[in-house]
Amino acid sequence: MTERASQNHPGPLTGLKVIEFAHIMAGPVCGLMLADMGADVVKVEKAPDGDDSRRFLPPAIAGEPAAFMMMNRNKRGIAVNLKSEGGRAVARRLIRSADAVIENYRKGTMEKFGLGYEECAKENPGLVWCELSGFGRTGPYAERGGFDLIAQGMSGLMSITGASEGRQPMKVGAPLTDITAGILGAMGVLAALIARARTGRGQRVDTSLFEAGIVHTYWQSAIAFATGIAPGALGTAHPLNAPYQAFQTNDGWITLGAANQANWLRLVEALVAPELASDLRFADNASRMTNRKALEAALRPYFARRSSADWLARLEAAGVPAGPVLDINQMHRDAQTLAREMVVEVRHPKAGAVKTLGLPVKFSATPGGVARPAPTLGQHTREVLAEHGFSDAEIERFIADGAIVAG
Repeated sequence: MTERASQNHPGPLTGLKVIEFAHIMAGPVCGLMLADMGADVVKVEKAPDGDDSRRFLPPAIAGEPAAFMMMNRNKRGIAVNLKSEGGRAVARRLIRSADAVIENYRKGTMEKFGLGYEECAKENPGLVWCELSGFGRTGPYAERGGFDLIAQGMSGLMSITGASEGRQPMKVGAPLTDITAGILGAMGVLAALIARARTGRGQRVDTSLFEAGIVHTYWQSAIAFATGIAPGALGTAHPLNAPYQAFQTNDGWITLGAANQANWLRLVEALVAPELASDLRFADNASRMTNRKALEAALRPYFARRSSADWLARLEAAGVPAGPVLDINQMHRDAQTLAREMVVEVRHPKAGAVKTLGLPVKFSATPGGVARPAPTLGQHTREVLAEHGFSDAEIERFIADGAIVAG
């Protein structure tokens, strides 16, 4: 029985076997999503040093890197030297019985080791093979490495992020393309598994940080396709609706989503500002967008008169969508965050009780969740190799040859 089953987290993917040859973020996010939903994800780290995110320090908890622990909870971990024949033999045997493989090495790396999809699919024709890269496996940039910063710049995201046009380029604070690529990869794996249920055949799934950035430009791309003009940065404002942005109160900031006509009229009522309702510049959304700067100037004095808490109470009573601007610690303590189990705790063998983020998709019958901490380097090497038929003598020989690391 797996630790997940013993801890009563039977996710919808229970029974699915995934091998993750991935490091840092996009690939590990893909594996994390599948693991949180119940898949048995075996993370194959490079020996002898492991995933590069083990060296993303500080911060650390009892010497264990916080970044690595966040991205790799719910996975079992082994450490393998794919440059050695023994390491490649281990990898081939794991892949032979896997449902899916995740990898985010540069193009050609797995093929160099004799572990590319075409080779592995000969022994496992039902294998789903998910490749995450900077720019995808085809096209003129397929050979390039990729990072979130580069993808944000090239996908157009940095041109629409920030306070206003004309400022220096600004990236989204979170590594948006890494995380989104991982989610797209998990979606692709699941779609390919559904196709396999019909056909019996696996396939390659190929997505990238570049495409992950592009999909966040749906609204701006719609505007550009329609007008031929590339939209620029609008701060917190929306390119198609107004008022839909942050406003400063007398003690902080709140966000406001009065983006349709009904909510606009509710906002005017909450502000006790009948003159705004009769102002032809703000009569409908098209007028408000045309006169967005004037609208912002008209609304600012109202919000500056009261505290954030006062405004949020008034707007909620009026039925106008609004919210506070929280920092990360405040978000972790928020009642809704806790009610939705988006902050959970696991017990790590070295770091002790460690908080992590929870599963963002809820299932009524097969809940999933976070049942195990991130592995220490090579923690499950012996266990996983034994499950795949390697004898104790073979495992000891692999350790002596430097083919594996066993924690």
